[in-house]
Amino acid sequence: MQSHPELLKQKIEKSLEINLPGNLDDALAFYINELIQQDFQKLITILYKVDIDEDKLKQILKNNISNDTASIIAKLIIERQLKKIDTRKQY
Repeated sequence: MQSHPELLKQKIEKSLEINLPGNLDDALAFYINELIQQDFQKLITILYKVDIDEDKLKQILKNNISNDTASIIAKLIIERQLKKIDTRKQY
């Protein structure tokens, strides 16, 4: 059986259709930063696909202007995927 971190990383990689090397947080933030700079529409599609609450994201970004946007988005994606994993365990 897979550990929780491995399952989380696989779920995120599958959802985003990418392979993330190394540390999940850092690799995901790096990937998101690349999307912000080069393919913002793809980032929007990913956020929709992963089911990130748009209003929550806007509020968090508004309240954390000085923080790294990519890291904030990465954290939200990880939190959402963890919630999905936990929900599936219940059923």
